[in-house]
Amino acid sequence: MNWKHRLQAVAAALFGVQSHKNRQLQFSGSPWPYLLIGVAAIVLFVLILLQVVRLVLM
Repeated sequence: MNWKHRLQAVAAALFGVQSHKNRQLQFSGSPWPYLLIGVAAIVLFVLILLQVVRLVLM
């Protein structure tokens, strides 16, 4: 799988709409790319939320 597919897989997993076929494909390889993309996505989401709260409170 390339990075585009991994990014799509992590986004689908974060939203909870992962297909069974994709989930089986992801568990066949190394988990490290998915972990790195997942952590980066969660950090980005938290930073965006912090900025939104900061804008609302101004």
